[in-house]
Amino acid sequence: MSTECYPITALPNVTRLYRDYLAMGEAQTPVRGWYGAAPLAQEWMKPAAASVHADALADALEKQSREFGAGEKTLANIAKLRAGARALVTGQQVGLLGGPLLTLHKAATAIARAKQVTAATGVEHVPVFWLASEDHDIEEVDQAALLTKHAVETLRLGVQDTNDAPVGGVTFGEGIGPLLERATELLSYAPVSELLREVHGASGATFAGAFARLMTRLFAEHGLIVMDAAGREFHALGAEALRAAIEQAEELEAALLARSTELESAGYHAQVLVKPGASLLFLVSEADGVKTRQPLKRLADGTWKAGNSVFTATELLAILDAAPERLSPNALLRPVFQDTILPTTAYVGGPAEVAYFAQSAVLYEKIAKRVTPILPRMSATVLEPAIATVMVQHEVSLPDAMTTPDELAQRLGARAMPIEAKRRLAAAGNALDEALTAAVSYMGALDAGLGQTAEVSASKMRYQMDRLRRLAATHELNKESSLKKHADAMALHLFPEGHPQERVIAGAWFVAAWEIAKGEAGSGFIDLLVETAASQCPGHLVVRI
Repeated sequence: MSTECYPITALPNVTRLYRDYLAMGEAQTPVRGWYGAAPLAQEWMKPAAASVHADALADALEKQSREFGAGEKTLANIAKLRAGARALVTGQQVGLLGGPLLTLHKAATAIARAKQVTAATGVEHVPVFWLASEDHDIEEVDQAALLTKHAVETLRLGVQDTNDAPVGGVTFGEGIGPLLERATELLSYAPVSELLREVHGASGATFAGAFARLMTRLFAEHGLIVMDAAGREFHALGAEALRAAIEQAEELEAALLARSTELESAGYHAQVLVKPGASLLFLVSEADGVKTRQPLKRLADGTWKAGNSVFTATELLAILDAAPERLSPNALLRPVFQDTILPTTAYVGGPAEVAYFAQSAVLYEKIAKRVTPILPRMSATVLEPAIATVMVQHEVSLPDAMTTPDELAQRLGARAMPIEAKRRLAAAGNALDEALTAAVSYMGALDAGLGQTAEVSASKMRYQMDRLRRLAATHELNKESSLKKHADAMALHLFPEGHPQERVIAGAWFVAAWEIAKGEAGSGFIDLLVETAASQCPGHLVVRI
């Protein structure tokens, strides 16, 4: 399979930290000090130690995976974990309808990297997808974006106030029926629609349960282990990390504050703002059958506060021993908690998770005495056949399409102008620029004030020249209405609402597009993603349906 690989800078708004992380080499730069193993070399391929609680982990995973409808290949991978296999881990929030396309990219990357490290080291590795089901920001996950012919349509369930309950356990309620009806229409009744109905429409279905069943089924042939660690069994296995967050709170806070200063001194910024007294933990409480998840804060006298309740460290440790599921990690502690439970050789994350990791690394050093390598997830745009055809017709590359519909339409209009018109405008523009440059230089030599006035006047004249070019392009657009329609279609599918496709449109949309275009099950699309993710492209890929 030929791979189309663009530099990561083809995407807008890529942070400097993420660019420097991808470009990490052998030099001892600050970035290398924060991440250790370079993500695109092979030095990350050092298998983690085998799990010290492999049987208990496998028991919990097997029970849960059967509830998620896991197939033989997933159960076989759990058996490998029991026998000493290591894990290649990724994860995501439990979004409605499976979340955006990047969710599928993450899973595909974990599967591809697990195969690669197994082949390179001879040590068996299995892919694990960690559900971020303990978060409590319902607005972030209570939506899914699909495409109509002319716009992005965001479907929202409209879950009422959940009182800061962990989102994973929130049920859909009656509103899920109409939402699934509309989703089915937008997905053109493709077979994946039935899978979405099955997992979301079951009685008592929750955000975590539906998401887990969907991912388990989509990646069944690749043996993906989907894991919801919110329960007691998993929290008991990760209690060491939670205990350290209580017993070493002051030391960990100092390390995080020092890392924040280090990041800022190097010209970056801390992804998570760490303030004195903040902790790494949340406390889950239940009253009248309603769960709440509140941040724990350390007070000056050494006690801890969650909401209106105050606890001593001893009392928190007692809660951890009796009901470990009541304590949950924040975004910085979560990776360490996760790797206390799993024998993780590497974690696959997106740009935000990579940024978190620059801070989480100090927690790994203090608690786990090791730092798990983090690898970039596949970044990719999926091209549907009709859009690919239009791009070829107008000679538009993927980076060209990363703009607004109006700007893209202007480019198409400019390209459609007759050759003679392009030549005359180019000649006029070049002559004007040459003359203005000479005039400004001369006026500036006479007097600084005259030079500044000349600069302003020259800018106005150059603006009018650009305006003339745009008017000519607009004339072509008005002559040929298909140009604007094609620009709108490309921008909608490739850069919807001014964002990369993978961050906006639900992955289910592209599964459906594959099923319609190919006339076969969406598993073929999943296979394509896994194959593409095996690429060592350090930037942004194109996946053609």
